[in-house]
Amino acid sequence: MERVPSRYLASDFEFEFPDEAVAQQPLPNRADSRLLILRRNSGNIEHRTFRGIADLLKPGDVLVINVSRVMPARLKGVRSNGREAEILLVHEDSDGTWLAMAHPGGKLKAGRTVRFGDDVVAEILEVLGGGLRRIRMTGSLQPHEIMERYGSVPLPPYIRREPNSTDKERYQTVFAQATGSVAAPTAGLHFTKQTLSDLRTKRVEIAEIVLHVGPGTFKPVAVDDPADHVMHAEWYSISPETAASVTRARERGGRVWAVGSTSTRVLETAWDGEKLCGGSGWTDLFIYPPYSFKAVDAMLTNFHLPRSTLLMLVAAFAGYDHTMRAYQQAVASRYRLYSYGDAMAIV
Repeated sequence: MERVPSRYLASDFEFEFPDEAVAQQPLPNRADSRLLILRRNSGNIEHRTFRGIADLLKPGDVLVINVSRVMPARLKGVRSNGREAEILLVHEDSDGTWLAMAHPGGKLKAGRTVRFGDDVVAEILEVLGGGLRRIRMTGSLQPHEIMERYGSVPLPPYIRREPNSTDKERYQTVFAQATGSVAAPTAGLHFTKQTLSDLRTKRVEIAEIVLHVGPGTFKPVAVDDPADHVMHAEWYSISPETAASVTRARERGGRVWAVGSTSTRVLETAWDGEKLCGGSGWTDLFIYPPYSFKAVDAMLTNFHLPRSTLLMLVAAFAGYDHTMRAYQQAVASRYRLYSYGDAMAIV
């Protein structure tokens, strides 16, 4: 698909914030996150807590959640020279090889190996673009066993600490089911079983999609024109039930709420102009201003990195000026940023 030049430069998506604004730990209770509400039409801003999210939705609305589960995909091992190395597993292909990222990148060339314990070796088969490598895992363990034994939660680089036992639970949504992500769909981290129950009591439909989040979610836009940025493709799946639920909501005038940029991209990828199409595939859809949304009426999201594709998606949905003013106010009001940070509702 031909790229449409953006109305903005990547540098237009910079904003200032203090280092301490980046949340390093989750809150004791997920629903205690603050919630900034941004009205798309007026740009008006309100401040609440996520615990009252059900107050924003109406009977007949559909809330679309991403039920992907984060893999313990961060593997620490040693190279043949005895020095440490790290492999981040991204996706297993049908031939049994894996797409992965590796550190130190300059040392892990094709033909080199990383050993994990006494029973697993990763061989670098090919160095690909975008920091990716193709590797083959050999040994006595299956991939899920390798991750359970040697893997840890792949916390984002801006969380400047090692993962702990709390992260195993809190860097997953309460509705996570389908294992395959290397980063959490963070807008979903605020939900508790109680908030989901409150929504169902209000007769809000909850529909599930899967998008396995890849490492490209942290890749900043390094080119001047965002249209020249290359997105990593990510695998998604939409059940017939979810496709029917979203289509019915659009037909009867109910609102479709997307929880996070992942759900938003899946819905926009699979909308054919009249209905949401079920099925699975890969999407590299990059949403930035200008963009006309077709399937999504409201969005829940976190506060994202400067120059990120996620911030650009939010600006396309809420409007650039509204978005950047909301971010300025969030920073001034000491909202917590990024994965373990606070939430934003765009309605």
